[in-house]
Amino acid sequence: MALFGNAHAVNPAEAQQEYARLLGQGEQVHAAYLLIRDTILFTDRRLVLVDKQGITGKKVEYHSIPYRSITHFAVETAGHFDLDGELKIWLSGTAAPIEKTFTKGVDIYEVQAILTQYVAR
Repeated sequence: MALFGNAHAVNPAEAQQEYARLLGQGEQVHAAYLLIRDTILFTDRRLVLVDKQGITGKKVEYHSIPYRSITHFAVETAGHFDLDGELKIWLSGTAAPIEKTFTKGVDIYEVQAILTQYVAR
């Protein structure tokens, strides 16, 4: 588990097992990131945002985003004083982006490259 907001990559095979009930037949997790309590899954079909809610985290929202719904995205790298990188994703039909913050434990360029691979299809 991440401490103090230090996000990190999760082994895709472990994420595949942990979230197997969410995945369609034959769907594969290619990359996964843990952000404090939340998780982002990049599968071969979609982006899945796992949002643990409440104090205990027992209530969970699973937000499934087909890659074809992503109109554009932006990454902001960490700076000297602002140590967090950000990912912003705009979906068709929505004005405000979905925003996720990555601390120095995650290479934001890697996240951008993975998203580019799927959105550009």
